[in-house]
Amino acid sequence: MNRLKIGIIFGGSSEEHPVSVKSAREVAKNLDTGKYEPYWIGITQSGAWKLCDSPDADWENGGARPVMLSPDRSVHGLLVLEQGRFEVIRLDLVLPVLHGTLGEDGAIQGLLEIAGIPYAGCDIQSSAICMDKSLTYTVAKSAGIATPNFWVIAGDEKIDAHQLPYPVFVKPARSGSSFGVTKVAGEEDLPSALDDARQYDSKILIEEAVAGSEVGCAILGEPSAPIAGEVDRVALSHGFFRIHQEDSPETGSENSTFIVPADIPEESRRFVQESAKTIYRTLGCQGLARVDMFLMEDGQVVLNEVNTLPGLTSYSRYPRMMTASGLPLSDVIDRLVSMTLHRKKR
Repeated sequence: MNRLKIGIIFGGSSEEHPVSVKSAREVAKNLDTGKYEPYWIGITQSGAWKLCDSPDADWENGGARPVMLSPDRSVHGLLVLEQGRFEVIRLDLVLPVLHGTLGEDGAIQGLLEIAGIPYAGCDIQSSAICMDKSLTYTVAKSAGIATPNFWVIAGDEKIDAHQLPYPVFVKPARSGSSFGVTKVAGEEDLPSALDDARQYDSKILIEEAVAGSEVGCAILGEPSAPIAGEVDRVALSHGFFRIHQEDSPETGSENSTFIVPADIPEESRRFVQESAKTIYRTLGCQGLARVDMFLMEDGQVVLNEVNTLPGLTSYSRYPRMMTASGLPLSDVIDRLVSMTLHRKKR
């Protein structure tokens, strides 16, 4: 039986480059090479594309060859530079394993649309909406989904610090993994928090702090019939949840642990799962996403954010929640491939 040729794109130019490489390594461990022929396409932090044998520690060197995604839809794949000539590799589909800017915001999805290559995960529109937290909240609120109170600052726009109901969170509107996020207790700390956030984005989001438990739910599937993984809860010892900020996240966080399944009542667990599915459909997601929420004391939920290409590392929340529901990462990959090819035929 001929194996499906899958291009797996990882790395990227964003601050989440190291996380993406780790996600790709976990995918490599769980990819059934009896079914799939993987083509590992690593993007360096400077933006160079390289075809490599695997996402191992030396992937940028070790015989990696320059490669590009052909915009010619008749090629339907890769152009590999080899001794002054181009070798053509036709792909059946692409599995993006990119997080953050240029990977989770619709950019790579747009490139794949132009190239005519089916790809797993959310499309351009849903990726862009979910990447921009202010757009996420605006669309969600219009559908009756609860969100934090928020304010948006674009460019050098000013805000009256006296009007904010402290504490608030200041964060880049279009970034991920808690980079540039600060919890601000009073107006005297607002300027420095804005400066930190502007290192990652010119558009800043200020959110009123929500007094609730942080919970998440992994979602897999088409909008018409999504599957919910187990719910997790972020248990904090102090401060606020900052994923991927540790020197060695594999060994755990300094202030947080994940409880999977979440230690919440069964009724709350089902409500979180159904709410996550509703948010997934409302924002036009497909393939996979992780929906993060706050569970309030009265049992209601407030949307926090949606990750359309969540981390797939050994310590990431999405695969943990899916595994806890009976779907290990290898099965998740199989289902993503099947869904992608099914959409191609429609």
